Amino acid sequence: MSKSIGRVAYRPVGVLLGIAAGAVAGAIFRQVWKVTAGDGEAPNATDEDRGWGEVLAAAALQGAIFAVVRAAVDRGGAVGVRRMTGSWPD
Repeated sequence: MSKSIGRVAYRPVGVLLGIAAGAVAGAIFRQVWKVTAGDGEAPNATDEDRGWGEVLAAAALQGAIFAVVRAAVDRGGAVGVRRMTGSWPD
């Protein structure tokens, strides 16, 4: 099969996996923040009562968790599409 079949097959799968990855990453981040900061809620960038360090640390942690979860989900989706179509999505 051609590579285009894998690419076409992966598009709808990728969209659904992206949505799921965002939800999973958000849940993981909230749990990690509770454990590491001992705080119920991570600060928003516009939270006047939180300092720069706390806001930037939360953003960095959230970004790292999102990137790792997204990469794992994307890779798993690509492997699944290859198994189904015999073609690796580009």
